[in-house]
Amino acid sequence: FFENQQNMEKISALMSELRVYVQGGKIDDGLSALSRLKIALLDAGESKEHKEIYASALENGVLLSVSSEDLDGFARNMAQLKPLYQEVRGERKCHVLGLNLMFLLVENRLSEFHAELEQVSEEEARSTYISFPIELERQLMVGSYDEVLNANAHIPEASYEFFMKNLSETVRDSIADCVEVSYNEMKMKDATLMMNFKSTGELHEYIQEFRDDWIVEGDTVCFQAPPVGKMASDIPSILLIKQSLSYATEMERIV
Repeated sequence: FFENQQNMEKISALMSELRVYVQGGKIDDGLSALSRLKIALLDAGESKEHKEIYASALENGVLLSVSSEDLDGFARNMAQLKPLYQEVRGERKCHVLGLNLMFLLVENRLSEFHAELEQVSEEEARSTYISFPIELERQLMVGSYDEVLNANAHIPEASYEFFMKNLSETVRDSIADCVEVSYNEMKMKDATLMMNFKSTGELHEYIQEFRDDWIVEGDTVCFQAPPVGKMASDIPSILLIKQSLSYATEMERIV
């Protein structure tokens, strides 16, 4: 009994330590505390209390993975969490499930996205953490890319920024692909607005980094003609537009 009590005190102390590190953004310290906590929990038995602590530890592990942009670590923590959610609720369940939906959306794993939604209760779906990715998926489905880009200003929590950044980059690339096969040239201010950049300076940076075949002449950007025989449908990034159809088909299948 005394040994179990000591172990429980150690686990509680490590859990408190982990929360402090996560809240303070101390990734390395947090990962160290998480590792030690997992080891301590191995000898703690499988009571509901211990499972709740383990779920909380893994939830914090998910947040650490996002902060460190470690998608493999994110996937591992989620894989361990899912079975636990069948038995305990978890302190940050809606938050973590929402992040997982964002991850699946960015990865274009639509079947898994909808499969996860089927496991979410109506009450959980009303949570801002979960309703946010649901709305994003709807906007992508109908091709409302401007709304997707504007959603950056309305994320439910800072941990969503990483996935929104990736999603925004994909959407911008899709818009850019459409623009360069639809126009010979465009005013910089119009391209800036269309791609939802805050300034023409940001557009200049984007062109230099990702579109070095675009030519800026004064206040106009000129697009290189695509290779002979290349159609808009041949461009890989146009896939995001075509996903509007696959989203709709997927929804019909699920319904």
